Parts: sequence; structure tokens; C-alpha cells
Amino acid sequence: MAIGKSQIRRMPNLATWIRQKDAKSFRTIFAKYPDTKVWNARTRNVPLDEMDGLLLSGGSDISPEFLRQDIPDPSVLDKQIDSERDRWEFQAVQNALSRGLPILAICKGLQVFNVALGGTLRLDIQGHNLPDQKHRDVQSLRSARGASHRFPKVNSAHHQAIYQLGDDLEVEAWAAHDDVIEQVRLRKYPFGFAVQYHPERSRIYDALFDDFFARLESAKH
Repeated sequence: MAIGKSQIRRMPNLATWIRQKDAKSFRTIFAKYPDTKVWNARTRNVPLDEMDGLLLSGGSDISPEFLRQDIPDPSVLDKQIDSERDRWEFQAVQNALSRGLPILAICKGLQVFNVALGGTLRLDIQGHNLPDQKHRDVQSLRSARGASHRFPKVNSAHHQAIYQLGDDLEVEAWAAHDDVIEQVRLRKYPFGFAVQYHPERSRIYDALFDDFFARLESAKH
């Protein structure tokens, strides 16, 4: 019997922007979810209205034009700022939020998510960008009692962090030694989750990705 178009199962579409140097790590993650079609805005045009979810990955500092704060010392910002990417990501966040789509934000992505929701950043911090922290799960966390995902130690390497929380964001975890925010979620929203660490670099975070990709399937329109 012939199968009609309405009976053909559509793959969920995931919008993202991933740097070339991060592609290998994410390729390993995406291989576990072959039923999801990944659209990387760095290499192709992404029809946002056809997407079922948004992944915000790591990258350089946010361009000053998108920040909601004064910058007393511009020299602390990365030299390799990508305004084109920032413009796309802030537009993608607003599109996803307006449609209630699942959002997972990682490292710089957490900062974009926070700023998009009205928050501000600590523009330069000490002790969070050491070589050992990039690929090893060595930074201890303390988690809120109701945290949706708990990891005692994470691979968090960054020189900026959340200062003022964006609207309706709730902190789920902090760096144990100085309380820098490492994990947040968006209240009263189906799935808006952001982390300062890099779950794509270690298998200990598999449950987080399983959660996110399951939400993509359920959000598919």
C-alpha cells in the first residue's frame, strides 16, 4: 500500500551556529540522534520558522552592540568578535521563545541567552579559564535542590559570566569556590536550559542531551 505524504514521519529540525573548531565534538553528539536534522547557520541559510529547537554553542565574546551595559575597559573583550553570528543568534532566540521551542545554550550560548532575556555579564573574571578546565571535569559545582540536571564537577572554561540574571531565569548551579553562575533554566517555559560548561566534550553529560533531543521530537510541528 502506498504511503501518503501525511503519513511520512518528518525529522525534527535543529537550528544552531557551530564554529569549525567545535564541529568534531558536536558531530559525535549528533551521531547519537540521527533522526534530527541539524542546520548550522555558519554554513547555510536556516529557515527559522521551520525549526523545532535551538542550540546555542560556545564562541567568542558577544559584540558590544548587543550588550545591555557599559564597557569601562574594551580591552578585556575578545579580539575575534563575530557580529554576524551574534545578530543571527539573538534573532534565533527571539524566534524560538515566541514559539515555545526547546532551547539548549552552552558557554557563550548561556551568555547570549541571558542577555537576550535582559540580563548583563561580568566582562572579565579570574580563575575560570585555566587550561586544565577546558577538557577535564575538574570544576566543582554546588546545585540548587530542584536542579533538573546535577553534575558534581564540570569542564567549565570561560572569562565572562552572568552578572544580572535575565528575566525569569533561575540559577540551578554555581561554581563551588566563588559562586559564579554555571547553570540556569527559564521558569514557566517548556525547556530553556543553559550551562556555562561544555557538555559536548564529555560523555558524563549524556542525560542532558537525551533530555534536549527528546524535547525536540515532542516540539516538532
